Amino acid sequence: MTYLIYSAAALAEIAGCFSFWAWWRLEKSPLWLFPGLASLAVFALLLSLVETDAAGRAYAAYGGIYIVASLGWLWLVEGARPDRRDLAGAALCIVGASVILLAPRGA
Repeated sequence: MTYLIYSAAALAEIAGCFSFWAWWRLEKSPLWLFPGLASLAVFALLLSLVETDAAGRAYAAYGGIYIVASLGWLWLVEGARPDRRDLAGAALCIVGASVILLAPRGA
């Protein structure tokens, strides 16, 4: 369930940030900022749902998922296919995020 929440949070964060990118860098209407802000609020809410004992640990593990989702956005939305180095780096990040998430913790 945690990976699903992280994936939804990543999509919300990337969409929210992209709205600012589109407004600023692609010269889209400032109206793009409103759904972007709503999307960023959804991101924050979703990230707070992750079952962990510390916010910093939740954010650290989320980083790996965010990287993979960003490469998916790069490919599916922006039309630029990730290369082998992108994919290798993303795989390393997923391993790192999994170590953080799945490591046994003492009480």
